[in-house]
Amino acid sequence: MNADTAHAVHQIARPTGFPVASDFAYVSSPVPEPAPGTALVENLLLSVDPYHRGLMDGGEGGFELNSPLEGRSVGRVLASRDPGLAEGDLVFHRAGWRTHALVTLGVDGTRKLRGHEGVPLEAYLSILGGTGLTAYAALTRTAVLREGEDLFVSAAAGGVGTATGHIARLLGARRIIGSAGSAAKVAHLTGALGFDAAFDYHDGPVGEQLAEAAPDGIDVYVDNVGGDHLEGAIDSLREYGRIAWVGAISMYNGDRSPAAPRNLFEVVHKSLRLEGVLVRNHTNLQDELEDFLVPHLRSGRVGTDTTVVQGFEHTVEAFLGMLRGENLGKMLVRTSG
Repeated sequence: MNADTAHAVHQIARPTGFPVASDFAYVSSPVPEPAPGTALVENLLLSVDPYHRGLMDGGEGGFELNSPLEGRSVGRVLASRDPGLAEGDLVFHRAGWRTHALVTLGVDGTRKLRGHEGVPLEAYLSILGGTGLTAYAALTRTAVLREGEDLFVSAAAGGVGTATGHIARLLGARRIIGSAGSAAKVAHLTGALGFDAAFDYHDGPVGEQLAEAAPDGIDVYVDNVGGDHLEGAIDSLREYGRIAWVGAISMYNGDRSPAAPRNLFEVVHKSLRLEGVLVRNHTNLQDELEDFLVPHLRSGRVGTDTTVVQGFEHTVEAFLGMLRGENLGKMLVRTSG
């Protein structure tokens, strides 16, 4: 790519059901000059996430058509007129899905990375990024997982799911059970990631498979799927169990049924607690998360768990692949191949 040209992904149509490549366009423009108070960043890694799909429908807080999409990114400062940022600094920001961005320290989540020695850059968009922070908040603040408790996590081979497994093990969970969408992912969970049990949700009713994997029940459920997974977890939860509801990928792309689990009243009967998790409400935990995880990243006990697609021109392809479940761990795009 020409060093004087910036590239961005624009959404040019509202998806009907599952997005397609023609809903997007790659648009080129001159690299912008930083105005006073801003810094020019060249993006190195971009994040594509399930939550982007909901924003593509428009509405309040959604993406505008024919303008650059937004997303988490790690970049390097090329030129700065922001007194808090210097040339060469690595920054986390939310002006992703483009090769270059103008950012201001402290605005829209822009922060200078602490740059932990021995920690790969991918970690800052996976287990040390929004996915890891979501998992950490879900386990330590929402569900308050205690040592010796049993955990179930859905979409366990994805970004939040793998981070949840790692963090739960470090917090002292007794048994960790995961669901995934293929036999290969199930094998990855129980082999590479050390889950105690896992199952492919295509192989039968989720509730039945979970009951077989956890015959004595579970204490905590971290939900990335909703639908039949939430219903099955409610059946398996013990009295005073907790549900940290992160996402509902089963209801994306226009598939909105079932709207609620048929056994929802069990929340009352068992004195369960169900609470949603929005990572933006837990940004104050970022330093705590890094202090907790960095020693384990350096030792190799915890990995970044990422699938990295090479080349900015493959951003849309990576996003659609993530929605199809083609990734292990967090799906990222390295802007230059």
